[in-house]
Amino acid sequence: MVFNFRVFKKQSPNGKLTMYLGKRDFVDHISGVEPIDGVVVIDDDYKDRKVFGQIVCSFRYGREEDEVMGLKFQKDLYLASEQIFPPPQKLATTTKLQERLKKKLGDNCYPFTFTLPPSAPASVTLQPGKEEEGEPCGVHYFVKVFVGENETDRTHKRGMVSMGIRKVQYAPSKQGRQPCTVVRKDFMLSPGELELEVTLDKQVRNIQTVYPIVEHVTIILYNSNIIGTINGNNRC
Repeated sequence: MVFNFRVFKKQSPNGKLTMYLGKRDFVDHISGVEPIDGVVVIDDDYKDRKVFGQIVCSFRYGREEDEVMGLKFQKDLYLASEQIFPPPQKLATTTKLQERLKKKLGDNCYPFTFTLPPSAPASVTLQPGKEEEGEPCGVHYFVKVFVGENETDRTHKRGMVSMGIRKVQYAPSKQGRQPCTVVRKDFMLSPGELELEVTLDKQVRNIQTVYPIVEHVTIILYNSNIIGTINGNNRC
């Protein structure tokens, strides 16, 4: 019986590093995030060099066209880093994907596994306008493999390969309890308090379906005074 599986491949500009990933979407299950496992094929010319791998979270909070005078609206967070080659003396347990790729690609294939911290945000992309150019704002993740003297040596641009990945979360299949919030406020110069309760009809909504959001507001005033007016707005 023949088993077929799909992998994602990307090569460095000089062709000496080739990275393979089994998937590019990794699910956050609240209790933990799926591990990022893959392999890198290293050319014989790099047998005397060190190869490192990193997980980079890129947070862009401003338009690229507005970056002037050295001001950048982007922050890069290095969430995981390890030396892939020479491999560590104590090798981690390899996955089935890594074993199959190593068997197919030969002895120059070296596995790597990274784990995202639970506090890492999910991938988000704000769709730019039609007239906007440059990278979109949001949170993006990358797997980077490069050759260097240490983990901070990124001077060899042609000996670096980077592949984008996503950390995703899925909505629960079943509706939970109705969202409800209660706020109480005391009066400074008079007795009594004001209680405001807001309840939504559903916890999860499909963004591809357009329908009104029904909210229920309950106001309890433990005072006989008129305190003001109430306005309601629907905002995204």
